[in-house]
Amino acid sequence: MDSKQIISHGFGPAFDADSKALILGSFPSVKSREQSFYYGHPQNRFWKVMAAICKAQVPETIEEKKAFLAAHHIAVYDVIESCTITGSSDSSIRNVTVTDLSEILDHSKVGSHIYANGAKAYDLYRRYTLPKTGIEAVKLPSTSPANAAWSLDRLIATWGSKLTEILIHD
Repeated sequence: MDSKQIISHGFGPAFDADSKALILGSFPSVKSREQSFYYGHPQNRFWKVMAAICKAQVPETIEEKKAFLAAHHIAVYDVIESCTITGSSDSSIRNVTVTDLSEILDHSKVGSHIYANGAKAYDLYRRYTLPKTGIEAVKLPSTSPANAAWSLDRLIATWGSKLTEILIHD
């Protein structure tokens, strides 16, 4: 049986009026869709990377994650609203419907500070969203456990070099 199916994102962006940086994934993993929040797979290193950059404790619960994002002025969303996907595999993504970023861009301080978590998010952003926003995104290495070539320390160093100034300075 073919396990590919059209899946909708299922939950909206995490942001507020004080968000200064927008981090875009490609599409939520199965675990994230189950939890209705971002980076829910326990092996995904996103929250560890962000906590290290922000010199904070790693948030564990969804409420802690939401509070962390708000406290550090970070917006999180995905490039894709719905698609055909097998499990959580970015390489299986087809039939893409993109998200509309106008709500975030119009009602936050993100401006031109858009970052893509991984090559797939970056490629999808450039293909579908860049023509609408005109804002270039910065490609960051994926925090996914599938990106085993990147150690946690290397991710922290690379992400930190791109995000620290915007997150620490007003």
